[in-house]
Amino acid sequence: MVATKGSEPAHMNTTTMELKGDREIVIARTFNGPARIVFDAWTKPELVRRWWAPRSLGVTLASCDADVSVGGKYRYVLKGRKGDELGFSGQYVEVDRPNRLVYTQIFEPMSDAGEAIITITFDEHRGQTDVVSSEIYPSAEARDAAVSSGMEHGMREAMDQLDELVTSLS
Repeated sequence: MVATKGSEPAHMNTTTMELKGDREIVIARTFNGPARIVFDAWTKPELVRRWWAPRSLGVTLASCDADVSVGGKYRYVLKGRKGDELGFSGQYVEVDRPNRLVYTQIFEPMSDAGEAIITITFDEHRGQTDVVSSEIYPSAEARDAAVSSGMEHGMREAMDQLDELVTSLS
């Protein structure tokens, strides 16, 4: 089991990432805002566009479509500096606004690896929301490929960007 913390500025909350077993990644962070705002920022395309792509990597969110309902589908496409595109897509399995979200996710360039199941909880207390994301991959190889792809750096920066957005909306 590995737990790591990011290098967020002192005024920001810390993101933790833990590898559990051989197929799971657990990401946790506290946001300074109510669960309804954090949930909306996580699910509404017009808000997702403002935080999901890590700015320092020169990546933009070329498209962001989501039908956030049970059985609804989503697709996000990141566009790199050289014009290369990376798609993420899946389907919503459970939507309990603003407490819990469960969905599948396929990293399209590696779709043969199968889909991950992502469960996110939004636990509000005293104006803050603890978010825990559990990502269960179809195999140890798929999880390890996600980790070795550099996803941790991009995820940490995106969480910082989400923190800024939630603070601005609260």
